[in-house]
Amino acid sequence: MNQVVILAGGHGNRMKAEIPKPMLQVLDVPMLGWVLRACEKADLSRICVVTGYKAQYVEIYLNNRYRTALQKEQLGTGHAVMQAESFMKEFTDGNTLVLCGDAPFMDSETIRHALELHEKSDSAVTVITAELDHPKGYGRILRTADGISGIVEEKDADDTQRAIREVNSGAYWFKTDKLLELLGGLSQSNAQGEYYLTDTVGLAIERGLKAAAYRTENTDVILGANTRKDLLYLNETARQHVLDRHMDNGVNFICTDGIIIGNEVEIAAETTILPGTIIRGKTKIGGKCIIGPNCLIENCTIGSHVKLNYVQAYDAVIDDAVKAGPFVHIRPDSHLKNGVKIGDFVEVKNSTVGEQTAIAHLTYVGDSDVGKKVNFGCGTVTVNYDGMTKARCVIGDNCFIGCNTNLIAPVELGKGAYTAAGSTVTKDVPDYALVVERADTKVKEGYSLKKLRGKLFPADEQNGKNKK
Repeated sequence: MNQVVILAGGHGNRMKAEIPKPMLQVLDVPMLGWVLRACEKADLSRICVVTGYKAQYVEIYLNNRYRTALQKEQLGTGHAVMQAESFMKEFTDGNTLVLCGDAPFMDSETIRHALELHEKSDSAVTVITAELDHPKGYGRILRTADGISGIVEEKDADDTQRAIREVNSGAYWFKTDKLLELLGGLSQSNAQGEYYLTDTVGLAIERGLKAAAYRTENTDVILGANTRKDLLYLNETARQHVLDRHMDNGVNFICTDGIIIGNEVEIAAETTILPGTIIRGKTKIGGKCIIGPNCLIENCTIGSHVKLNYVQAYDAVIDDAVKAGPFVHIRPDSHLKNGVKIGDFVEVKNSTVGEQTAIAHLTYVGDSDVGKKVNFGCGTVTVNYDGMTKARCVIGDNCFIGCNTNLIAPVELGKGAYTAAGSTVTKDVPDYALVVERADTKVKEGYSLKKLRGKLFPADEQNGKNKK
C-alpha cells in the first residue's frame, strides 16, 4: 500500500497571514490544493495531512476527504512526520511519499517516476531533486555510483559542493517500515533544537540502507513561498505555465495583460481570450469563442461560438452561439440556451432562457423559465421575491414583453402572449393574448401651478406680497 503524508502545519510568520501558509492561494487555489491534486492524478488516494497552526482552516478545506494529524508544537519537519506515525503503521508493507503542503508545483509525473526508481533501486529513501542554474540556498545532493551519499546544506558545504547544481526538493519516497525506524533515530542536536527530516537520509546510509535520488525535469517542484514576494512569484509562474499550456492547445491570446486562468480550466482550440479576463474553477469553454475583454467566469460550462464581453458568470451553463454583454451578470443555476442574446445591464439568476431569446438591456430575469424566441423590452423585471418567499415566472415561446413590464411571480404567460409597455402583470395570461394592466389615467388640470407659480411667475408672487 502506497500512501502520502503532506506537511501543512506551518505558520509562515513572514507572510503576516491569519491562516496556515499552505492555505494561501496560487491562482485562487490553496497551495495545499495543488499538492493534493498532484497526488490524486498520481492515483494516490490514501493521504494524511499534518496540520498545526490554526488547523481548523485546513480541516474545513479538506471537509473529511482525507485523514489529518495535529502537530501541536512546531519542532521541525521530522517531528511533523512523526505525528502521522499511527496513520503509517496501519500499512507498513509499502511506501510513503512525504510532500510539503506549500510547494504547489509538485506534479504527478514526477511522483510516479520517482516511485519507479525508488522501487527498482530497492532504496529505503529516494529524494526528489532538481538541477538549478542558480542553486544558492538549497541543500546539495552528493551522488555515488549507485545512489547518493548524503545531502549537504549550503552553510555546511565546501566550494566543490557549492558548485553542485542538483538540489533537494524537500519531497521523499520512503519504504514505510524503514521510515518509521529512521524517525525513531532522529535527534534535536542542532542549533534550532528541531527534528529534521533531511537527517533521515544520512541516518539511512549510516545503517547500511540504500538512498537514491530522482532528478525531475520539472525544476519548479522546488519552489515554495516564505514571503509575499515569493507567493507573487508562484502566482506569476503558475499563470504563465497555464497560458503556455492553453496556447499549445490552440487557444489564442492577442495580449495577456490581466488574464488569469485557473489550473483546472479547459478551453478548446481557436477560442480567443481577451485582456482583463479571469477564468476560475472547473470552467469548460468550447471552441471558436471570444471571451473578454474584462470577463469574470467561474465554474461555468460554455459552448462553442460564444461571445462574452464584460460578463460576470458563476456556476452557469451557456450553450452555443450565445452573445452577452457588456455589463451582464449571470448568476448561479442559470442556463442560457443556443443563440440567446443578452445586452447591456442585464442580470439573469437561477433561470432557464430558451433558444434565440433576446434580453436587450436593463432587465432582471430571476427564478424564471423562459421559452424560445422571447423578446424582452427594456426595463422588464421578474418580481420573484415578496419579502418572505421566492416564486417563479413561466414565459412561453414567442412571447413579447413590453418595456417596463413587471411580472409578479408566480405568474405564467402562455405561448405568444404580449404584455403592453408599463404593465404590472399579476395574473396568468393565456396563449396569444395581450395583457394591459395599468391604472386608469386621471388628469388634474392646473395642479402644478400652485407649486410652480413662484418659479414660473416670480413677479406675480412679489406683487401679491406688496398688496398685503
